[in-house]
Amino acid sequence: MDQIVSIATLHALRQLGAATIYEAQGAKGALDSGIRPIAPGMRLAGPALTVDTRPADNLMLHYAMLKARPGDVLVVDAKGFLEAGVWGDVFTEQAQRIGLAGLVIHGAVRDAAAMTEAGFPVFSRGLSIKGTGKHQPGRLNVTVTIGDVGIDPGDIIVGDQDGVVVVRRHEVDAVLLKSRQREEKEAQFRQRIRDGATTVDLLGLEETLRRLELH
Repeated sequence: MDQIVSIATLHALRQLGAATIYEAQGAKGALDSGIRPIAPGMRLAGPALTVDTRPADNLMLHYAMLKARPGDVLVVDAKGFLEAGVWGDVFTEQAQRIGLAGLVIHGAVRDAAAMTEAGFPVFSRGLSIKGTGKHQPGRLNVTVTIGDVGIDPGDIIVGDQDGVVVVRRHEVDAVLLKSRQREEKEAQFRQRIRDGATTVDLLGLEETLRRLELH
């Protein structure tokens, strides 16, 4: 990891939210909408510890937990396979003992109720009650791809109910500044709407509506 991102910066990104960050950094870095929190209200922000694993096998997750550090977000490419829950309540117990910030997985998990009750943020493509093998090799701390987004070790992952966005680690400070500016602009928009403005006024859409003969 080229730089250490401060706890204050991670907290600010988590509070700003995935949608604001996505827009502020030029509408890039969003994972597809199939990656969702397993329960409402889950939020996370932290550096990615990436895992490339085989479908229906979680040996590499056991290995990853030996290398994980407090604050990491475990980002797992399980190839989108949905017929095996490669993570569950026992892994969650260990993750919370380590102090992981959460899990993002291109695959399925199980024991959703227990993980929700534990308050551990999990973002997955699905749920499956089926178990896994523990035999196949994989890779740790390599670039993984979820949908059309590449994720490098140490990239900052931000997730909430809207979805998950990836911030390149060398762009974090600039993205935080732009995200705060966007948040301030939208706060001004909301105030102007309370004062009687419309979104057409705020976004300068009058000419577009005239051109399309929308009266």
